[in-house]
Amino acid sequence: MEKLDYKKQFKDLYQPPAKPTIIDVPEMIFFAVDGMGNPNTCPDYKEAMEILYGLSFTVKMSKMNGTQPEGYFEYVVPPLEGLWRQEGVCGIDFTRKDSFIWTSMIRQPEFVTEDVFESAKAALAKKKPHLNLSKAKLMRFTEGLCVQIMHRGPYDDEPETVEKMRSFAEKNGYAEDFSETRLHHEIYLSDPRKCAPERLKTVIRHPIAKV
Repeated sequence: MEKLDYKKQFKDLYQPPAKPTIIDVPEMIFFAVDGMGNPNTCPDYKEAMEILYGLSFTVKMSKMNGTQPEGYFEYVVPPLEGLWRQEGVCGIDFTRKDSFIWTSMIRQPEFVTEDVFESAKAALAKKKPHLNLSKAKLMRFTEGLCVQIMHRGPYDDEPETVEKMRSFAEKNGYAEDFSETRLHHEIYLSDPRKCAPERLKTVIRHPIAKV
């Protein structure tokens, strides 16, 4: 059986064009970790990556030891995503990375329940006891109506792309609709450790509401 690759199966979510489009994002299941600080220098962000990928691959590889959950199917682990905000800022201020408040997350298949999550944490704790797995959570997230775009290039060049999204939304009768739960959202389709900055591909998504 062919593996389910969410990036290919749901191209509207993961492969938008390099121009703004409107999308209504449905509920999805994520492993997530909350934190604060500059992701380039913050130890908590590095640990969050280890936790998220550790849990995700624990579930994916559970078939190897016969502990796969009910309803398990072959799949590709989806890409890393991030929700970003700052106190007192509507949207995001890219010049103040140290003040970032973030939720890093990786989408999970529909068969991942609270019991599957707890089992994955227990298994990962045995392999990597240094990780603080109390930071991890299972999250159901419905993003709703958004404007999104494929940003190509360095993360520091995102403000120009974000402005294109805002302008497009405004011209089409929408306004940005940020709140405590509706945030600047990025989906990382490239690994910055292996990809030149100018070739990075990042989905950027902002919540909107009809004016």
